Amino acid sequence: MSAAQRLTEARELLAEHPVVDGHNDLPWALRERARYDLDRLDVAGDQRGTLHTDIPRLRAGGVGAQFWSVFVRSDYAGDTAVSATLEQIDGVDQLITRYPEAFARALTADDMEAARADGRIASLMGAEGGHSINNSLATLRALHRLGVRYMTLTHNDTIDWADSATDEPRHGGLSDFGREVVREMNRIGMLVDLSHVAATTMRDAIEVSTAPVIFSHSSARAVCDHPRNVPDDVLALLPANGGVAMATFVPKFILTAAVEWTLAADENLRAHGFHHLDTSPEAMALHRAFEAERPRPVATAATVADHLDHMREVAGVDHIGIGGDYDGTAFTPSGLDDVSGYPNLIAELLTRGWSRADLAKLTWSNAVRALRDAEAVARDLSASRGPSNAVI
Repeated sequence: MSAAQRLTEARELLAEHPVVDGHNDLPWALRERARYDLDRLDVAGDQRGTLHTDIPRLRAGGVGAQFWSVFVRSDYAGDTAVSATLEQIDGVDQLITRYPEAFARALTADDMEAARADGRIASLMGAEGGHSINNSLATLRALHRLGVRYMTLTHNDTIDWADSATDEPRHGGLSDFGREVVREMNRIGMLVDLSHVAATTMRDAIEVSTAPVIFSHSSARAVCDHPRNVPDDVLALLPANGGVAMATFVPKFILTAAVEWTLAADENLRAHGFHHLDTSPEAMALHRAFEAERPRPVATAATVADHLDHMREVAGVDHIGIGGDYDGTAFTPSGLDDVSGYPNLIAELLTRGWSRADLAKLTWSNAVRALRDAEAVARDLSASRGPSNAVI
């Protein structure tokens, strides 16, 4: 079968079993570039060159459900982080309200299925970092009531109750309060997201959690030895937990050659007064100048497929998914340049002999099942105990 035929088959499969993507940072990009002004950045039209994400490209990519990240940077502290998270949630609300023909608000697995049947993109939210709750379980519950359906326990920095993958450990994983956060997330039906956390935190959270956990945007550490990825022993815990590891596309996490280059490029940004996560036009101009002098190692759809092959082998096909991290990264793989690229990944997996049934689990069924199972756990737990008022 030719490459063109594989791509046609991939698009046909995605029309029936669209992608549930675990992580997209469009809300932060809208905040930074237009302060959520959708007249200035109208994603109903082609925003190529400005954003990785717009409605036409989501349609072209076969996206059927999106967890929009309501991320705020981890150097935001205390109530500042809470307020900024609320602004991010409001930004997603504006997005859904502005484009009702494209987006459907989704709070449950049933909502996701209903949106798919209606031809709209189910829109859920995930908070990226426990700093967003400022050590308050009441704030955690408030975010859930506002529609947040997962929380990443940390971002890049260790917090008062959980160790991050990219900072110095202070707790050996989760503190006692951190374990209580996981239990309360189980009780209310909020998925525990273990991207960004230390491997010790991953293990502690899976030990405590009675509901499926997710990795909203992490790949396999055995394929690319980066602390943001999932070790094999943790992947092997997912079948018993019911969780889902959603492979990311960020080159510095999936391509060994890109790790050192990205560290140098990030340092170049900081030397010019920019935050290393900045993707503004000014920051990207610095990246391009740096790249002209020092060519960037380029990942491809095959690079991501290597991770998925390994994750399937270790965790099983029922426990893997996709979390691209579009609009949250300066660089993307060739062929997965933006949200229109998912068919290229599916075509690559078809070439490797993945069955249509296995691909349907990867793109749609696994993520929907994890949320549905978390809802069932929450129903049982909420019937047997009330809200936790634990504090640090």
